[in-house]
Amino acid sequence: MAAVTDSETEVFEITDFTTASEWERFVSRVEEVLNEWKLIGNSTGKSAKQLGDYTSGTWEERSQEINFVDFKFSITHYALVQEHENNANHEVEEETLLPPGSEDFPPTFPFAMQDLLSTSNDFPPRAHCLVRWYGIREFIVISPGANVEAIISESKCNLLLSSISVSLVNSGCQVPMFVQIQQKWRRLYSGECQGHGVHTEFEMVHLRKVPSQYNHLSGLLDIFKSKTGCTIYPLPPINIAIRFTYILQDWQQYSWPLQPPDFDSLLGGEVGVEEFGNLPFGACEETISELHLSTTWPDLTEGTVLDNDVYSDLDPLHATHWSLRVKTVEHPQCLLGDLLTYLFKIRGRKETAEEILGRGSAEEEGKDITDISSALSKLTEPTTPVPMSKISVSSIVNNARRHIQRHRLIDECPLGADILNSVLQYLFPDAAVDKTENKTAQTHSYGKPAKDQNTDELFIQLKSAPVESLTHRLALCICLVNYYHGGLRAVTYLWQEFVLELRYRWENNYQICGLLGEEPPDLRCCLLHQKFQMLNCCMKRKQARDHICKTPERSKEIAVQNIDQLTEFTGATSSTQIAAVSPGKSLDSWSDSEEEFFECLSDQGDTESPCIRREKDGTKTRAEGRMHPYNNMTLLNSSELLFIPVTQEPAPMTEDLLEEQSEILAKLGTSAEGAQLRARMQSACLLSDMESFKAANPGSVLEDFVRWYSPRDFVEEEMVNEKGQTVLTGQLSPRMKIPGNIWVETWENARAVPANRQRRLFDDTKEAEKVLHYLEVQKPADLTCHLLPCIIHAAILKLKEEEAFDNIPAVKKNIQKATVQASKLLQQFNPDASNLEDCIEFLIALEMVIAQFRSLKTKFGIAENANEEETEELRHFLKSLLEEPEVGVSGAGQGRVGGIIHRLFVNVQETAILDKETGQRKEEEMKQTEGDTKTQDFPSPAGREILLRTCIPRPAPYSKALPQRLFCVLMRDEFRLVGAFSSDTSFF
Repeated sequence: MAAVTDSETEVFEITDFTTASEWERFVSRVEEVLNEWKLIGNSTGKSAKQLGDYTSGTWEERSQEINFVDFKFSITHYALVQEHENNANHEVEEETLLPPGSEDFPPTFPFAMQDLLSTSNDFPPRAHCLVRWYGIREFIVISPGANVEAIISESKCNLLLSSISVSLVNSGCQVPMFVQIQQKWRRLYSGECQGHGVHTEFEMVHLRKVPSQYNHLSGLLDIFKSKTGCTIYPLPPINIAIRFTYILQDWQQYSWPLQPPDFDSLLGGEVGVEEFGNLPFGACEETISELHLSTTWPDLTEGTVLDNDVYSDLDPLHATHWSLRVKTVEHPQCLLGDLLTYLFKIRGRKETAEEILGRGSAEEEGKDITDISSALSKLTEPTTPVPMSKISVSSIVNNARRHIQRHRLIDECPLGADILNSVLQYLFPDAAVDKTENKTAQTHSYGKPAKDQNTDELFIQLKSAPVESLTHRLALCICLVNYYHGGLRAVTYLWQEFVLELRYRWENNYQICGLLGEEPPDLRCCLLHQKFQMLNCCMKRKQARDHICKTPERSKEIAVQNIDQLTEFTGATSSTQIAAVSPGKSLDSWSDSEEEFFECLSDQGDTESPCIRREKDGTKTRAEGRMHPYNNMTLLNSSELLFIPVTQEPAPMTEDLLEEQSEILAKLGTSAEGAQLRARMQSACLLSDMESFKAANPGSVLEDFVRWYSPRDFVEEEMVNEKGQTVLTGQLSPRMKIPGNIWVETWENARAVPANRQRRLFDDTKEAEKVLHYLEVQKPADLTCHLLPCIIHAAILKLKEEEAFDNIPAVKKNIQKATVQASKLLQQFNPDASNLEDCIEFLIALEMVIAQFRSLKTKFGIAENANEEETEELRHFLKSLLEEPEVGVSGAGQGRVGGIIHRLFVNVQETAILDKETGQRKEEEMKQTEGDTKTQDFPSPAGREILLRTCIPRPAPYSKALPQRLFCVLMRDEFRLVGAFSSDTSFF
């Protein structure tokens, strides 16, 4: 029984021998793909096609790889995704757009047959070549895989065609399937479509030259009739659609599309401030390569038009439809784009400033000189201690060459003196003002906030710097110097001179203008702008300290007055018992000397009145550093008023210092010792405030300090005393009573020291030197990284300015998109280089679009002072040219825009005639062509497309009438016939 159970549960491997050959396996694999994609039956949507669907609609693609033995193929499915709102109108439109006889198609017929006859999407400007040739909305293509040889053999082509035929029949798929044969550049396809009782073959012919007998409509009609083999009489009408394309590419008679820049002023001797304040903009070459005019006759019949080898009725001026497309120059040279590109290249350099300028190698130079001077002795000395293998004439000559080149680099100035002075004057306009009389009175000639709110918010989004600030101007100068005045070496030299100017201002107490007031570093700006603001803060605090220290007479006079007032108030008789202090408003950078007196600021007034407090033991305590009473509040242990002390402000910090401090605090860990050390580091400002409070309020306790410093940590409540009176009492909050509280410990360690004698929380000298050192060691690549946000900011503003002049909606929309993209990118600490490059390329593309629009304006004759109503239609047409692949011309050749296009071609034709003919020959030719001027208006068409279609019974007269289609392409070096011929297979 157990043996039977084991035999039943045993699994046997079953081999399928039904697909024995590789061909059958290939056919089976194709059928599997069709089933996976659910392309069984008439899978296309039922909605009819509307005009322009093939261009504006969305095309979906999906691919898979299949193998025929070891030959790889790629099978791809293309389908148009249609989303129509009003389905009722579609049926009416489909009926009007299909030729007669096609309305009887049963619903079981493939939709591809209806597409062959539909006229709603003839000659789509942007679509797959099979869509343009056959007009189908869904199809499948089997093509050789990448790096696989083309299918050239006729036997292989027939094998593939038979494979797809079997696959379509077995699966019931009614979607057309094609096989790509011959070389890929020829775009040759062969395929078929299977339906219930119907069959369509897709054939193609491709030749290098057009046969003379088929170079016109009459010959193509003969091919079409012979191919269909229709024997009924009269023949069904043949629908004809013709499209001729003319190319205009000669712009010699037109002026420069944009105002050319003043290269003499930019590259020559004098460069003014205005040049450094403006970024260049525009194209240096023609941005429009060609204009393609397509003249279309969409609905013709065989008897209404004549076109043969002798005569043609197809006059482009009388065409029903005109459409125009623009072919632009790929990567034209644009000023703003080159400016951004050249600066971005510096970002990848690794050299230091010394290496670029050829300095800082004095020791090596001396060594080289020694080697050169003793070269002959070393070569002739027989017993030299140095191995001969290391001494050679070439090595010594190379050392001498490097020495000479190094001296040449040192002697040559990378930037001219005139240009350098102009740049420094632009960056520091207050340098020409005499500041020796009053160094504290600074001239802020620029750096004011922008009036435009959007502009003011833009630097916050991009984390750059305000417009017209020092950082913003520096970025512009670096860009222009790099582009026009010497490149990397000039940029490095300018940066060193800039840092030297900052050091000079620090050492001589000259503040930096253009940094927007006296605020601490603005963390919303870029790091370089924060460094400049930090340096300015150091200068201002140093100036405030030096200003007070250099007025001893005034300080002594006020001190004596204060002593007299205290003596009269307290009865003290010795000045040694009193020390009057009149600190300014939050002066946190006073000297550490205890013997100096300081003058009150004018806004301080006489609010501070130092007093002497007598303690219980008879000692007297001096109150120092007072501001004014705090809400008439008194100390808890006495009836003395509680005064607000003069305190030091927290030290300003830049973004990198804050990050460094955070890293240090994080490295302390979570241990008890680390937490205590972290608390002490963070309580430096708290200790200073407590010492100031104790000095201003002798006899105060921690509760008094908390009442002023953190009122929420002092809990007050009403209680009834022994006499039955309700009194208000208070105590510290629970968190203040926790053992080991840092506030309690800091209060016990705090001494009564006023702010003017405390150790400074912010050492302006140390911080200024740190900033200057940070700036001095910056490499050109690092400088570029710092300035890129400002450059992108300036480029966006320039694009907005130029776009506002032309009012191009698509460019305006893309500028907003570029701003959002740059904002996300520049907010990162270290943005990716490839993403930055993509952002810059996007800005360059916007500049090219504006340049292309201005070039078109010039060619179409739109003057700057023209009537707005008259040019609105033309402006809208030109804007559409840049946004859409092809734009229809209203009124064709008889409309206003069509007249301008006609004139463009006429001017080119006349110029060509004038170039070829001279003298009497020219006059004779003009007389001969005087009576037929229309033939000379347009050149020979660069391409001719003729579409023939009809619905006739095939292969027999009694067969079902099915669609037949022939698409013909006639060009100078190409002749292509693309046919789709349907047959009734019900009884054959």
